[in-house]
Amino acid sequence: MATKAKSASPALTDLRALEQAAECLKTLAHPHRLRMVQMLLRGRYTVGELAEACGIASHMASEHLRLMQRCGFLTSEKDGRRAYYQVAEPHLADLMRCVEARFGG
Repeated sequence: MATKAKSASPALTDLRALEQAAECLKTLAHPHRLRMVQMLLRGRYTVGELAEACGIASHMASEHLRLMQRCGFLTSEKDGRRAYYQVAEPHLADLMRCVEARFGG
């Protein structure tokens, strides 16, 4: 019986870090949140603009945005009475490219 030789590969990621990654990936695992990220990778938007694009109420869009901010994916910036959201995590672009390549039309 032959055993497979171990190649010199990078160390595996710590399980605690993978748990955190899994939680953040769960946060992204919603079609409205993915649409919001897709839009925000192209520019800054208000809650109302994101809500309209998703076909949901503003208060629901706010909750989605809050969850993504908590994971560090997004930031917001006030401009008068409006808050504009933008992507804070540059790796989201890589994730969306994978999603769009696999599921895009």
